[in-house]
Amino acid sequence: MVSLKDISVRCGVSVATVSKALNGHKDVSEATKERLIKAAKEMGYFPNSQARALKTNRTYNLGVMFLDEAGSGLTHEFFARLLNSFKTEAESAGYDITFINRDMGSRKMTTYEHCKYRNVDGVIIACTDFTSPDVYEVINGDIPVVTIDHTFECRSSVLSNNEQGIEELVDYAYSMGHRRIAYIQGNKSAVAEKRLKGFLQSMSSKGLEIRSDWILTADYHNPELTYKLTKKLLEGNDKPTCIFMPDDYSAIGGYNAIKDMGLTIGKDVSVVGYDGIAYATLVSPKLTTYAQDTEKIGAQAAKKLVALIEEPQTTFHEVITIGGSLVKGESVGKIN
Repeated sequence: MVSLKDISVRCGVSVATVSKALNGHKDVSEATKERLIKAAKEMGYFPNSQARALKTNRTYNLGVMFLDEAGSGLTHEFFARLLNSFKTEAESAGYDITFINRDMGSRKMTTYEHCKYRNVDGVIIACTDFTSPDVYEVINGDIPVVTIDHTFECRSSVLSNNEQGIEELVDYAYSMGHRRIAYIQGNKSAVAEKRLKGFLQSMSSKGLEIRSDWILTADYHNPELTYKLTKKLLEGNDKPTCIFMPDDYSAIGGYNAIKDMGLTIGKDVSVVGYDGIAYATLVSPKLTTYAQDTEKIGAQAAKKLVALIEEPQTTFHEVITIGGSLVKGESVGKIN
């Protein structure tokens, strides 16, 4: 392996000068810097991560704590796209990422212990259950943390504007003539609470009837349960004209239930999703939904976490809210 000393011998300068040049120090002339960087590339030099960690007291490694109750893992498109954006931004800042879990083979440890074991510089927490003891242990620890779609006191977070998203969807359904609107929400979480709040506020502001028997609780990313609840809402003569689904993936269950009952989506009953995943544009009829800006959410989370690590004295904790956009499909029909 090529070392700094090898480069210094070849170029006739000190090891300290090579180190300063490769690390962008200003007290090395541009000409010398260019010559040393070129030599390092030609010789196939790669910095030693362990040596750099000893010198800078950083590993340049970010932990990703990803807990998904539904067990979907990275097949969950929202989280997959968000974490990919986080990874891209982190790598551009010179950081690697490591997925943090509770177990290391047969060795049992908490998530916080795993963070310490891997010696990560900071952690992003993206999950559906922020009440987990593992989450609280990391939050109460001494590692810089940024959370996604959940806020903790004295910690930074990046949120999708869930209330606004639901309000825009209600506004659209209302503009299409719908007054009898049912709502199937996701499992209990901060996201579910904010979306429900947005729904209730928007319905109330329009003077629409809010029926408790038309507000049902399912799970995110669970088409099977959404299928059952959609059929329940459509049994009998007293039916809603529009049903809000927990998310786009769960809307598969709603679509199937409506079709199995011999009804037509967008004509007999309208459907609204949430998230804006690629699937929403592929189903027939195309799903009306609200697209979350996963690219911006992930990138902002990485930028904030890196700032907390590199500039702790001048970076303050804050809640960053990212907006999305309404996507009009054909699943919401017009009522005259």
